[in-house]
Order: sequence, then structure tokens, then C-alpha cells
Amino acid sequence: MTPESKPRKERKQNADKRRQQLLDATLRSIAANGLAKTTLATVATEAGLSQGVAVFYFKTKTGLLTEALRAKYQEYENHWSAAINANSDNPADQLKALIDADFAPEVCTKESLAIWYAFWGEQNFTSEFASVTNEFDNRRSDAMAAVCRDLMQSASSEETARIAEWIDTMIDGFWLRLHVNADIYTREGAFQEVLMLVERLIPDFDLA
Repeated sequence: MTPESKPRKERKQNADKRRQQLLDATLRSIAANGLAKTTLATVATEAGLSQGVAVFYFKTKTGLLTEALRAKYQEYENHWSAAINANSDNPADQLKALIDADFAPEVCTKESLAIWYAFWGEQNFTSEFASVTNEFDNRRSDAMAAVCRDLMQSASSEETARIAEWIDTMIDGFWLRLHVNADIYTREGAFQEVLMLVERLIPDFDLA
């Protein structure tokens, strides 16, 4: 049976599999080599596919990198969204779960941090990266702000938005420290430090 004669569903499954192979290989290459040394050729080799396959699905290096960034963000969003939904009855638990999600072992890894900072360092020069980053980061910021509003119902929307931004800024700061000084800082320690900040910012937050 030739590829053209395969059922449409099978062809789509094969295409999705190859596309995912290339995206996974791209992220591995970025973690190991950075963006500059990641090319369609090196990604294809990493994925065990031909460069022609990479060109067919993504056309250009920028197209490939942009979709890899989108896939990385979607994986991250699925993780923190699940953390919120699993604690929907209590905003304090939601906030703790949201922070914990950022320092979870499957999220806050050496490889993941290398990927994030590689992309963030280039977004001012590549509009495609900036567009994806803004789309996903805005939803994450909105989620943090919504949880803070639920927890601080007597506070103004301006105050809760400011506190949500402070919390996210501290998380970002610890991600950077874990990225450049992994021998000094730990995920567990960073998580506890952020919780201590929240306890001071939000009187109704229970650290226990």
C-alpha cells in the first residue's frame, strides 16, 4: 500500500507522529545546544528523520522553533490548569497549587529552564516568539490574578492584580536563579520562599 493509498485517518496519525517527533527533537536540541546551533538539519537528525520531512512540515527554522515554543507552552499550561482545577473548592489551595506547579519536578528542570531562557532571550528579535509568549503568559497572569481576587474578596481589583504580579515576578526570579545557580538553589526551597512571600502579602493565606 502506498502512502497515498493509506486511509486518511492513518495518514493523519503518521503525520502527527512525525510532527511531534520533530518538535520533541527541537526542544532537546535547544536544551543541549541553544537556538543558534539548532537547525532543520540537526533537528531532523535528532528525530531520526530526513531534513526534507522537517522542511515539509515547518518550512523554515523559525517556523519550527515557533511551533516548538507553542508546544512547550501548551504542555506548561495544561499542567498549571490541571493544578487549579484539582483544587477548585478553595482559592488558598488553588494559589498554593499554582505556585507548586511552577516548581514541580516535571516542569522546573534544568532542560526546561534552558529552553525557556533561550526563547525569552530572542523574543525581542523574533516577533513570532513574542506573539506566542504573550498569548500564553497573558492567560497565566490572568489565572493568577483570578485566584488572588477570589482569595482577597475585600481588596480592590488593582491591589489583587498588583499582588498577583509580585508573586509571578518572584517565581520568575527563582526560575532565573535555578537556571544560573542550580548548585545553590533548589525547587523545594524556592517553593517555600514564594509561599512565605504570599503569607505576608495576603493575610487570609494559610501557609499550613
